[in-house]
Amino acid sequence: MTMHERTPLILLVDDSADARQMYATYFVAVGCQTDEACDGFVAFDHALKHRPDAIVMDLRMPRLDGWEAVRLLKNRAQTREIPIVALTGDEDVEHLKLARNAGCDAVLLKPCPPEEVHATVLRLLAAAEDIRVARTYASAAARIDSMSSDES
Repeated sequence: MTMHERTPLILLVDDSADARQMYATYFVAVGCQTDEACDGFVAFDHALKHRPDAIVMDLRMPRLDGWEAVRLLKNRAQTREIPIVALTGDEDVEHLKLARNAGCDAVLLKPCPPEEVHATVLRLLAAAEDIRVARTYASAAARIDSMSSDES
């Protein structure tokens, strides 16, 4: 089943309950399901259990911060393909590069309107779907090629 055949699940990770609620309200209003986590440990656990379609992650949180959570998620086969949008209040260019290097697929500056976060998630989901379709096509083409080689 592709993302287009069901409602996308978005994991919202922020130590601020108000921020999670703001984004959750918007994502639900536009037809998504949401799950929430208050830190990186909970996010990692929820990502493994629920396999969200995308993750919106604050980088500065207590216990396990977003940086480490992203690294953990991108190093696991079960979660490495999940697009992650990082939210940060730090405008420093080096900080933004570090977020990308940690594995974030997009980085947005706080405060960030829910519409912008949603548009970024949609763009990443579309790209992820295109990659899945391309891999499926390549795999099918390889099987056909090998069958043709076997018949020769």
